[in-house]
Amino acid sequence: MDISRAEQRILHLLAQGGRIEIIRDDRNKPQELHCFTRDGWRYPGLDRDLFRKLKRHRAIASKGGAPYRITRRGLELVRAQPDNR
Repeated sequence: MDISRAEQRILHLLAQGGRIEIIRDDRNKPQELHCFTRDGWRYPGLDRDLFRKLKRHRAIASKGGAPYRITRRGLELVRAQPDNR
């Protein structure tokens, strides 16, 4: 299955040890999404539509309220990219 270039970038960051954190409002609805690299830098290329696509492909998952991480399925989808381009 082919995935978009933006999805590839996010999955590549997650495969290197990154995470996606969700900030929720009072009604427990997602208000903000933040993608962090393994070094703690925030990556600005994540939006709600992209997050939904990754969840629909089962490429990311969260366990026990922890930040979202890449799954085995996500590792299968991501292609090797030494310079992330």
